[in-house]
Amino acid sequence: MITKLHHGWQEIRSSFWFVPALIVLDAVVLATLLITVDATVDLHVVEWWPLLFGAGAAGARGLLTAVASSMITVAGVVFSITIVALSLTSSQYTSRVLRNFMRDRINQIVLGMFVGIFAYCLVVLRVIRGGDEGAFVPSLAVLVGLILAFVGIGYLIFFIHYISKSIQASSIIATAARETLAAVDHWFSQELGEGAEEDADEYLMRTFAGQAWSAVPARKTGYIESIDADALLHLARKYQTIVRMEHGIGEFVVEGTPLISVAKWGNLDDATANELNGVYVIGRQRVVEQDAAFGIRQLVDIAMKALSPGINDTTTAVICVDYLPAILARLATRRITTSHWMDDQGELRVMARGPSFEGLLNAAFAQIRQNARGNVAILSRMLGALPTIAGLTTSPSRRWLLRQKVEEIAEAAERTIESPHDRVRFERRLAWVREALETGLVSATHEKLTTA
Repeated sequence: MITKLHHGWQEIRSSFWFVPALIVLDAVVLATLLITVDATVDLHVVEWWPLLFGAGAAGARGLLTAVASSMITVAGVVFSITIVALSLTSSQYTSRVLRNFMRDRINQIVLGMFVGIFAYCLVVLRVIRGGDEGAFVPSLAVLVGLILAFVGIGYLIFFIHYISKSIQASSIIATAARETLAAVDHWFSQELGEGAEEDADEYLMRTFAGQAWSAVPARKTGYIESIDADALLHLARKYQTIVRMEHGIGEFVVEGTPLISVAKWGNLDDATANELNGVYVIGRQRVVEQDAAFGIRQLVDIAMKALSPGINDTTTAVICVDYLPAILARLATRRITTSHWMDDQGELRVMARGPSFEGLLNAAFAQIRQNARGNVAILSRMLGALPTIAGLTTSPSRRWLLRQKVEEIAEAAERTIESPHDRVRFERRLAWVREALETGLVSATHEKLTTA
């Protein structure tokens, strides 16, 4: 339930209507409060500062009408600018970063401010009466309306400045990288440790090779956005069984296909199947909160779009390649495997399905390498990033994987770089990278080759 509530909150937070609706509500409450103060408390402010508070009913109506009409017009302009920015971002970079724009709190607040000022003016206008109607002019509320008009002008100038910065490639890529790093820090916080290896998956597969499993079919088609790990462990402990996840976060599941398998179980009733399905949140798209691989996917998509013949923006692709090692360098020191979860008594309860360092490394570099045919800048930048990652890990297997990436990039360069001068420069950089990765790698490579 907590996971579903968190997911629902993330969906609301990513909408354009929630924060503006709250601001409109606050504006209505503020207008009502100030009108009540003007009606019940004699502040003598009109006598003290007649030039500031001394507008009559007609003047107050004219002022608030001008503010309200201008604010709703500006709100329409701001909405149009936002839609244009979203369209430009989708076509120039990738549609997968649109959610980052939609959940940007500054965009939501700016949109809400103009609509909120409009709502404030409407509420105050409703109570202004002339002399024949029993004169009442809420002077304090009118003054606040004038102040809000200047606040709206400031927000408009700030919004134009902010949106012009936020649609730049560097800002979009940095935002996607920052969210991915936050997911890495949250879900992969445990350090790998000296000499630790990730072989638990193969060990569990051998241990439970002959185990009989009962499949729990998925109730919905879509992407697995999040999993309530605590609830899944609780259910496994409750039924005194072992649960094996058939799909991990970010994977696509089809309704009716196995979602979870349960060991030592007969026929599963609908209530139990619904309980196990309730652990998962399945939606229409991947989200980065629990899926660091999706954050990497966003950067890779931007890089591939930049390398496409229609755009041909090498600099944007280089920025993506610069940020990807920052994410992988953080992962290089962390324990990524989530292959088994124990209960309080140390008994195995859940065989989880999660990402691996090899999978994340391939996701970051494979497609960019395949699309950077003959692009010396991209291939050289990818090559130079690998020693940075290798320098942060002591795991022989991870260093061996990085060495393999060097050879894959070298093969792509040899096959696609045509200029002899470019080849010479690339070979010089390749020799340096190989030398940097050579220390402590020979024995690991030999062991990997002999066991393959």
